[in-house]
Amino acid sequence: MRRGDVIVVAAAGEFGKPRPAVVIQANLSMVNETITFLPITSDLERVPLYRIPIEPTQENGLRRSSEIMADRIQTSTLSRIGGIVGHIDRKTMRRVESALMVHLGLV
Repeated sequence: MRRGDVIVVAAAGEFGKPRPAVVIQANLSMVNETITFLPITSDLERVPLYRIPIEPTQENGLRRSSEIMADRIQTSTLSRIGGIVGHIDRKTMRRVESALMVHLGLV
């Protein structure tokens, strides 16, 4: 697993149903028993600062037009990961990183 991978995860709490998510954890930190990710939703809200639109491609493994939710950072144990379904492209990952910086007040 590496940063930018699209995984299927059943996180605890409100977003507990299995859903796609993008790994945001640094590759150097992959030795932990947990993984940090952003959930992906097909319930489009169009919030440009925090929700990054993403269209399905063979590379990312998504099936519907979706949004990466940069305002819903989550960490879960590896046992909740159902597998890797794809990887997001570099341009989308840069947009994710920018949204995270805004959400966390780092800009």
